[in-house]
Amino acid sequence: MPELGVGFKLFLVFLLIAATAFFVAAEFAVVKVRDSRIQQLINEGNKKALNAKKVTSNLDEYLSACQLGITLTALGLGWLGKPAVAVLFYPLLAQLQLTQGTISAISFVVGFSIISFLHVVVGELAPKTLAIQRAEKVTLWLSGPLILFYKALYPFIWVLNGSARILVRALGLRNISEHSESHSEEEIRMIMLQSHQSGEINQTELDFTNNVFLMTEKVVTEIMIPRPDMVCLYTNLSFEENLKIVQSEKYGRYPVCEGDKDHVVGYIHTKDLLDLCVDKSRSPSLLELIRKPLLVYEFTPLIDIMKKMQKERTQIAIVLDEYAGTAGLVTIEDILEEIVGEIQDEYDQDYSPITKLQPGHYLVDGRVSLADIAQELGIYLESEDVYTIGGWFMAHMQGPLTEGTSFEYKNNKFTVTETKSNRVMKIEIKEISENVNIDVP
Repeated sequence: MPELGVGFKLFLVFLLIAATAFFVAAEFAVVKVRDSRIQQLINEGNKKALNAKKVTSNLDEYLSACQLGITLTALGLGWLGKPAVAVLFYPLLAQLQLTQGTISAISFVVGFSIISFLHVVVGELAPKTLAIQRAEKVTLWLSGPLILFYKALYPFIWVLNGSARILVRALGLRNISEHSESHSEEEIRMIMLQSHQSGEINQTELDFTNNVFLMTEKVVTEIMIPRPDMVCLYTNLSFEENLKIVQSEKYGRYPVCEGDKDHVVGYIHTKDLLDLCVDKSRSPSLLELIRKPLLVYEFTPLIDIMKKMQKERTQIAIVLDEYAGTAGLVTIEDILEEIVGEIQDEYDQDYSPITKLQPGHYLVDGRVSLADIAQELGIYLESEDVYTIGGWFMAHMQGPLTEGTSFEYKNNKFTVTETKSNRVMKIEIKEISENVNIDVP
């Protein structure tokens, strides 16, 4: 076999370093790129994305191909690179009149250092950084050549990959392709937060996503309008009396009760009332307008109620307690407000459930949920049986409440400022110093 010239050897060294860079970039890019993004590009008609999908769907095989390519190029650099570079420095060192052994040793060290530097920096570190920062583009460009390399050396890759799988399974581990690519809720939240910090999504989109996750964890008791606050129409009242209630309250829908609120027979829509009022040919009757109510129980998840409302094509549901009595009602608007925030129409009065008086000093509606107290004020009030701040206060005091009743808990003083029929309507929360903290058991 004829001896290769130094120039040709250096050219081969350049090709081997370029090949190393190719395999390193491909390896990091296919691991970093998001499958969802590749699928999106396929849906948009990007032909290169088809090759990328084939690679990312068979990571075990193609990562093995990358590793084989890196190994082969490293061996080639060791065989050709170090001697070729050492030969370049040999004449220069010979002029120093050193011994043959010293010249050979120095030439080898210099050649080894230069090739190692080029291999690490140009062949590995730079391609790795490029692949991580431009994973999508690198994957699209390199997937086609990587597939060709895989097919050309398939027998070797099959043997090596099969041997690796046997070893991995013997250690009780799973192959890469068997790992789930799904993300947990906390991981999705972290991804969304990072996307917001990098400017990919805005604050509103981040808030909506977090609110959706919080909403799916809530049950209807946490957001329903409680029974005492329900505005109802009654079958034992005259049409004119019920009409006065509608004109006064200005809601779109009203539960209709027979006797009391434990006997909800349905609901009416104010549009139907308008039609009945316009028609002067007959005597108006509330009973003919009643629609069948949607009944749910107090511990039903909000997401299930929303699905039932969509299926039944209704926007109001009556909430029942464990004794089948009326616990309250919930509307589709109440559920949507858990995602998008407070929705107010033309007839809603300005209302703020949490009013900041001063730093560390708040006035809170008794119906505010403990989850909202934790989220808005950073005060975590533990309770397994109640969901509102008013209910939590009553559970801790265990007795009649009057305005001015107060106690201290976790560096905060809670004071009732307004009551109605033994219900806590308003609570003042004021931060106090730690040295007077008194925890109520």
